Formats: sequence, structure tokens, C-alpha cells
Amino acid sequence: MRVQYSAWIDGPQTRQERMESLITLFSNMLMHTAGDVAEALEWMEEIDRQHGIFDASLTMQDFVEELKRRGYIKSDGEESFELTAKGKTRIRQDALKEVFTSLKKGGPGSHEVPHTGSGVERTSERRTYSFGDSASDIDFTTTLQNVYRRAGLDDFSLTEDDVEVFETEHLTSAATVLMLDISHSMILYGEDRITPAKQVALALAELVSTRYQRDALSVLLFGDDAVEVGISELPFVRVGPYHTNTRQGLRLARSILRRSGSANKQIFMVTDGKPSAIFEDDGRLYKNSFGLDPRIVNKTLDEAVACRRDNIVISTFMVAQDPWLVEFVEELTKANKGRAYFTGLGKLGEFVLVDYIQNRRKKV
Repeated sequence: MRVQYSAWIDGPQTRQERMESLITLFSNMLMHTAGDVAEALEWMEEIDRQHGIFDASLTMQDFVEELKRRGYIKSDGEESFELTAKGKTRIRQDALKEVFTSLKKGGPGSHEVPHTGSGVERTSERRTYSFGDSASDIDFTTTLQNVYRRAGLDDFSLTEDDVEVFETEHLTSAATVLMLDISHSMILYGEDRITPAKQVALALAELVSTRYQRDALSVLLFGDDAVEVGISELPFVRVGPYHTNTRQGLRLARSILRRSGSANKQIFMVTDGKPSAIFEDDGRLYKNSFGLDPRIVNKTLDEAVACRRDNIVISTFMVAQDPWLVEFVEELTKANKGRAYFTGLGKLGEFVLVDYIQNRRKKV
């Protein structure tokens, strides 16, 4: 019997599937609108006008009522809404899901969502059994193959040399500060760089809170100054008319990590610009947006060296290719003995999460 195959055609979504897709889209709109529910709903209406995402079976009003029923938004006066704590959690969940979905096999890190908690995790690599290895780590298939190759079926006897075990990794706890650049260049020239940066921060926060609960994650924003923000405030972050005070960001990050009891301390810095400001000893802000000001650069590199002395590794994720930025990051990485990545916006989440997961692991 001959069977003819054709391209698979996706069937119509159920009402529940449509609702889930629309809520995910709404989460994405909230990141663009800095958590402004009314503006996000306006964007949903605009998308409906252009693409017809609502119809008689699922109207815009039905969608809003479902958001309220699930507790993602709540009324704050007549026809005015605000995001709830549950809504903020949904944004983080959607951000993490989108970042992990984007990971491509064979890319900078091909990972499934990691297992819960810290401890020991099995890898695909194997080695010969050593006294003290756990029986649960024995690779029985490979072990039996070794016996067969050595003795055959007629003299099937197991020796210690036949036994192979899976390698394991110890998942160490870590303290991380994520630095987000909120200088004006993050929205300059019509390119929105802050929304992908926020998405990565939200995804990383959800990863840590659900998968690595013994880890510590702090988030700070740096522009003219640096300030620590709570995870729940991330959707509301906006770019300001600021310069880039990288030194102050590193200084605050180092202060936060100094209070941590973890032996593994790291800074993840997401930026699109060279340092262009520092505070003087008298508290005044010294600014220079042209080129690489040696006065600013040297003070910033001094802070990178101070981080190195405190055993804090800086990973810099550049979302722009400005030659001044690249030159500075090369010097910063050398001073700190850290890591640097040019990610662009499309792969920012992929690089950050993979780097986070990989740097928590060591062979045991």
C-alpha cells in the first residue's frame, strides 16, 4: 500500500490555547510599556485591528475579564487597571519560557531547563569505576558491553575493571548581581535595547527562584548613578536621560556581593555604551560622552581590579558594537580576568542564561 505524505497543517487552536497565547503576548507588551496595563491593552487592541486576534468567540472584553479572573490585573478605579504580584510572576515565567525556547541545539549552550536545587547532577560522560562511587551512577549498559567484549557469553563474569559510571557535576551555589544599563543610548536611534535586557533579567530571576533556590540574585540599574531594585519592580524599569556610570554600578555590585556568604560571586553586566561618567570625591558628577576619557576609564578599571581582588568575576554582555565600547570592555575583561560576549539583542538571553548555568558546575 502506497502512503502519500503532505506538509503538516496546524489545526485551529482551542479557546483555552488561544487565551494562553494572548496572555503571553500581553506579558510581552507589558515589558515594552514598563508595566503600564492600560497602554499594553491599547497595543492589544491595535494588534487586533491589524491582525484580528479577537473575534465573536473570544472578544477583547472576554480577555480582560480572564486577566482579572486569573488575578493578573486588578481594577484601580473605573476602567483603570494595575499589575498584580501574580501578573508580575507570569511575566517572569513567560520570559524564561521564551528564552529557553530560543536556545538552539549546538549554539553557545544547548541546555534543557536544569533540575531543581543544588547538589549532584549526572552528565553524559563516563569513566571507570572507583571505590566509593555511588551504585546509582553505574552505567549498566556500557558495563555489560565491556563484560561481553572481554569474556563473551561462555565465560560471563563481572570484574571491577568492567564497571563504568556516569560523570557527575556538583551544582554550586552562587551570588549574582545583574547590572542593567539604563542610560539614554539604550533607546537611542529608534532601537529598543532595554526591553530585551529586562526580559533577560526577568527570565534569570525566574530561573533562580524556581530552579536554584539556594542562589542569591540581585538586580541594579546604572545610569548617572546606580541603584538596587527589587525583582518585582523589573517590569516597570525605564531608560532615563542618563550617562553611563559603570564605575558606580560595579562599586554598588561589589558592596552587595560583599554581604553575601557565597564563595562564588559574579557580576553580569548588560550594557550598550562605554563609561561616560563618574562621581568626584566631593560628590559631583563628572561627565564626558566623547571617546574614552582616561579619567573615567581608569577609575572604572580600578573598580574592576577591586572586584577581582574580592574574587568577583565580571561577565560583560555587549548589545552594541561601538568601537569605544569594545575597546573598553577588552580592557575591563583583562583587568578583572572576567568574560565578555558580544551578543546583540537577539541572543542576549541565550548567552546570559547559558553562562549562568555553566558557571555553577564543576566535575566531582
